[in-house]
Amino acid sequence: MSVVTLTVSDDEADIRLDRWFRRHYPHLTQGALQKLCRTGQIRVDGGRVSTSTRLAPGQAVRVPPIPQASRPPPVTHRALDERQVREIRRMVIYSDDQVIVLNKPAGIAVQGGPGITHHIDGLLDGLKDQPDDPRPRLVHRIDRDTSGLLLLARTPGVAAKLAASFRSRDVRKVYWAVTVGRPTPASGVIDQPLTRLGAGAGAIMVVAGRRDKDAVHALSEYEVLDAAGRKLSWLALSPLTGRTHQLRVHCEALGTPILGDPKYGDDRAHVEGFPDQLHLHARMLDLPHPAGGRLVVSADLPAHMKDTFRQLGFAAPAAPAPQRT
Repeated sequence: MSVVTLTVSDDEADIRLDRWFRRHYPHLTQGALQKLCRTGQIRVDGGRVSTSTRLAPGQAVRVPPIPQASRPPPVTHRALDERQVREIRRMVIYSDDQVIVLNKPAGIAVQGGPGITHHIDGLLDGLKDQPDDPRPRLVHRIDRDTSGLLLLARTPGVAAKLAASFRSRDVRKVYWAVTVGRPTPASGVIDQPLTRLGAGAGAIMVVAGRRDKDAVHALSEYEVLDAAGRKLSWLALSPLTGRTHQLRVHCEALGTPILGDPKYGDDRAHVEGFPDQLHLHARMLDLPHPAGGRLVVSADLPAHMKDTFRQLGFAAPAAPAPQRT
């Protein structure tokens, strides 16, 4: 074993050093990587770096001798059958050589977990155009019960660029929701910090006191687009921060929980005569395209929300075609 120098490829732009190593040396632990950085054995363009350093194309990464003996078996994904390939491809509403956008149905999880065997992450091989193509990567998450837009990157480098856009809040997200009750005033900003109660599958997010040391800042914009008296309302929601269940907790904090929410809102969220499913839909994404310009994509409502809109007389326009500018 000897020292080698590897060059960062164009596709690896803006990727973190630890993720770059995970891609090239998947058996190297985070602790071992941190030690190699701390002792200066790993360098980029001759300089010391940390595991969080972001890389640029053309940079030279000095890699010291790394033992191979503890390399775990590579991660494998079960081959998909034709039905599963059709399932994931039906969700695609935009695709180019860098990004894919899905309209995820309500009820399917984005990733696996205890008791979850059917999820988007497990279907991503069905989006590869060629068997040797990189596996598309999830860029962000939405709740299992939430429908709508889910952004994927075709390569790790594109995923890093898109993740940076989310971190810098250069991505605008709009959700549509039906809430029980009508917020007052009809538009505004919800500025309520959140904290987690409990652990595991039973954990919930709640509004926290501003001096709570475990509280995280959470900010959401809302606007009432239509209402059926004061019984039910159609809201446009834009999360300005990305906290778990943020919109669901913020709507509850307004006193207007989201219709059909199984986790928040108690009995108020369940209204006789309407589908007992979460009425929250990721409607629109406006983001910088990795190749330049911006991409705006919208997704049509799921069937249960269309039924509710028809009952209430809400006139939701069809999703416009994706726009790349």
